[in-house]
Amino acid sequence: MALAKDVFGVSKALVGMVHVQAMPGTPRNDGSSLGSTAERAVREASLLVEAGFDGVILENMHDVPYMRREVGPEVVAGMTLVAERVKREVGKPLGIQVLAGANRAALAVAHAVGAEFIRAEGFVYASVADEGLLDEADAGGLLRYRKAIGAERVKILADVKKKHSAHAITGDIDLAEFARAAEFFLADGVIVTGSATARPTSVEDVRVVRTAVKGAVAVGSGVTPENARELLEYADALIVGSWYKKRGDWQNDPDPQRVTDLVKAVERGRL
Repeated sequence: MALAKDVFGVSKALVGMVHVQAMPGTPRNDGSSLGSTAERAVREASLLVEAGFDGVILENMHDVPYMRREVGPEVVAGMTLVAERVKREVGKPLGIQVLAGANRAALAVAHAVGAEFIRAEGFVYASVADEGLLDEADAGGLLRYRKAIGAERVKILADVKKKHSAHAITGDIDLAEFARAAEFFLADGVIVTGSATARPTSVEDVRVVRTAVKGAVAVGSGVTPENARELLEYADALIVGSWYKKRGDWQNDPDPQRVTDLVKAVERGRL
């Protein structure tokens, strides 16, 4: 539970998920320069932290459809450039996620720019994600890679039974045991989600995970002003990337009024 305080400086953190525009070589890339992509990410991250968010995380969600575990050097280079600009200009704790499950790429980017954490998919157990079978848990190799490159300061927040995935393979393992396994495999915190982006995370699921682990618990989808207080009863951090956008659609630009409304709701939930 100390992770939120250690990383974000508050006991209950609000973290904005900034969806970076499509990287070079991906189907939705429109030919924009990486410089303009970085400027756009800086504007969004700055809007969030000025409104009261405690940190941001960068994710290459516009790179659909995603590669499974491995991304090209152009994506790593592009995300590094964007992350360096955001880190330099925004001055708040920064996280990195590289889809899909490209956790070592995310760790390399985070280490290069001085980011504080990554969000990791497929950390423990196997699952069937929409980009294919994640047939090998990443914890062993990822933590050895972190050690090898001297990036131990970069924290790892691991999704458990994450969204956009089928979990029939682990159907006999409940959510609490899944979270315990992630903690046993040295995750610095775990993330609980709904079934897909913007889908609500069950308060009961968060409660179950909170009672199962000693470390930090974050919510990774479907946070709104209406459910923020309930979720914060058990969660140490809320990661939000959809509701604060126009019409609540992750693909849209931020809506300043929604940003403000969400911050106020979280502030009330901290009381």
